[in-house]
Amino acid sequence: MLPDLPPTFVRAVTGAFGAAGHAWLTRLPVLLPHYAERWSLRLGAPFALAYNYVVAATRADGTPAVLKLGVPTAELIAEIAALRCFAGHGAARLLAADPDGGALLLERLLPGTPLAHLDDDEQATLHAIVVMRRLWRPLPAEHAFATLAHWTRALRRATPNMLAGKLPPSLLERAQRLCDELLRMQASPVLLHGDLHHHNILRATRAPWLAIDPKGLAGEPAFEVGPLLYNRLPPLRDATAVRRCLARRVELLAQGLPLDRERILAWGLVQAALSLVWSITDNADWQPAAACCMALAELQQRGQP
Repeated sequence: MLPDLPPTFVRAVTGAFGAAGHAWLTRLPVLLPHYAERWSLRLGAPFALAYNYVVAATRADGTPAVLKLGVPTAELIAEIAALRCFAGHGAARLLAADPDGGALLLERLLPGTPLAHLDDDEQATLHAIVVMRRLWRPLPAEHAFATLAHWTRALRRATPNMLAGKLPPSLLERAQRLCDELLRMQASPVLLHGDLHHHNILRATRAPWLAIDPKGLAGEPAFEVGPLLYNRLPPLRDATAVRRCLARRVELLAQGLPLDRERILAWGLVQAALSLVWSITDNADWQPAAACCMALAELQQRGQP
């Protein structure tokens, strides 16, 4: 095993992938030089590590790149397929990939500053809208991208006891009912990023902003807005500020995208509740998702910002 792997990274990988994650970690010292030789790379320092080993690289011709290694899973394979479909439109380019080995060689976005570092929330939302419009495209005739019905199954199976003390049972029931209704009346599906939040949109040179780390989902465009709503909120103790921030984001999204405001609110509430369920399951911070649920529910009831 690499001696400098952060313990938090090791715990995250083994916690998420169990024995397969442990086996992958033991192979990592071999995988790195293998792909460096295969793709003629000079490797640099790793980036902040979560569930994948991501390292700066330079190609033989001097082009900066990123080598991303992960446990080969359906999710990683979907990311590769999505990047191939996006073909650099709105997202980092996929330069090479080995799906069976869980390896991706990606365009390095420079300067690579996340949208989360932009202080002006309105400008950040407007930049995200441009990226969304560039990303969405028809689904391939044959694909294995997850459907929204599959993606939201954890929310539809959640129980009030699971969310006790975190979300009122009536609001969970409301989110589940909305989810069922939205799934029954979906607009024509397109290829979605699936996790388009402020840390997955980076400043670049060939385009002002480009996306990274797509999940690759098949669903209606309005589903895409969720992660942009429940991430990077004002201090949660100020419920009024949270509600105002979300109201402004929703209005900008409705103005800048061919989407209905009420559908944005509905999918936003569903996705915030889904994120809450996932956060509880993963022992992660659930409070931003809960605050987003409460604020979006209030905006729905008021019918106005």
